[in-house]
Amino acid sequence: MRASDGGRHAGAARPAVAILGTRGVPAAHGGFETLAERLALELVARDWRVEVYCQVDRPTAPSTWRGVDLIPVAAPGDGPLATILFDWKCTLRAAFRPALPLVLGYNTAAFSLLYRLTGKRSVMNMDGIEWRRDRWSKPAKVWFWLNEHCGSLFSTHLVADHPEIARHLARVNATRRITTIAYGADPVADAPAASLAALGVEPQRYGLAIARIVPENLVLQVVRAWSEVSPGLPLVVLGKLSEADAYHRAVRAAAGPDVIFAGAIYEADRVAALRRHARFHIHGHTVGGTNPSLVEALGAGSPVLAHDNVFNRWVAGPDAAFFGDETELRHGIVRLARAPAGQLAAMSSGARARHAEAFAWDGIVDAYERVLRAQLPETRARRRAAARVEVAG
Repeated sequence: MRASDGGRHAGAARPAVAILGTRGVPAAHGGFETLAERLALELVARDWRVEVYCQVDRPTAPSTWRGVDLIPVAAPGDGPLATILFDWKCTLRAAFRPALPLVLGYNTAAFSLLYRLTGKRSVMNMDGIEWRRDRWSKPAKVWFWLNEHCGSLFSTHLVADHPEIARHLARVNATRRITTIAYGADPVADAPAASLAALGVEPQRYGLAIARIVPENLVLQVVRAWSEVSPGLPLVVLGKLSEADAYHRAVRAAAGPDVIFAGAIYEADRVAALRRHARFHIHGHTVGGTNPSLVEALGAGSPVLAHDNVFNRWVAGPDAAFFGDETELRHGIVRLARAPAGQLAAMSSGARARHAEAFAWDGIVDAYERVLRAQLPETRARRRAAARVEVAG
């Protein structure tokens, strides 16, 4: 019997979750999509029935992928209006289906009012503090700020991916409604270095920066600092660039001959190889919670030079190096470019230890499963019955 057949015949006995808020699985864009894929596959293996809502250009029939029920929702395009339409359609369907909604991100959290109106419990991962990001216009920041509050108000339980995000949410929410669960990544024990040749770099002979190229990730500062100090190594920058974007043009203009713009690379094995063999990884993110790029760097054992803020300090751990301003960034680049092998090996070992301590997928899936089970009607019914027995006793 196929997994999907088993889900139909035994669905009443199996816990069910619907994952919303991403474009769908299989993952193609990283971040929340990777989280959705990993959760879906792991929960199916633990005998959950899992639905994932997937954005498509035209109506298509539902299908099954590796035991996961894929629910296609037509919303052509990839702009904000298409995303809002897609999220609305998903919420409308999920509100009247038996599966517990797990919403990844609060960008359209106002729609979660529908769950409240229909008496349905829901769980929302509140992501980072999106309205603080410099890239957004003032109207967009207001939209995100309002939706952050809607997510807090309308969702039954909140997931924070970082202790600082949990503290931020606790200002207006009871702590019992918040659970901190970080983002995960697989460890990279080894990765063939052959793919590095396409970029003209050699193992341990380049720096690496992987980021969305936006102001709050300090990509301009990283490229400018590297070009100014000329450490004798190339810097490989992964991220999509567009000549139509003024910030992207400024980043290109600041680059010296040692900066290699590799574009957006989505092949997991190539990215793993770049992480694994980099001399060090520069992480310039200034806003957000647990950033996937930083977690993946730790899992690959990359020595890390990160912007000094409460988010990165907790994620990267005590063995990373940090910078506050561009002067400190330049000094950090020079130190790590010239660092002895022993120092880099110690930083790499510390990165792996920090990853194993806090960001291994098994523990993260365990934590999500506990949160989801606590919201299921049968779990809550058992707790109420136990409480009545205790009171009667």
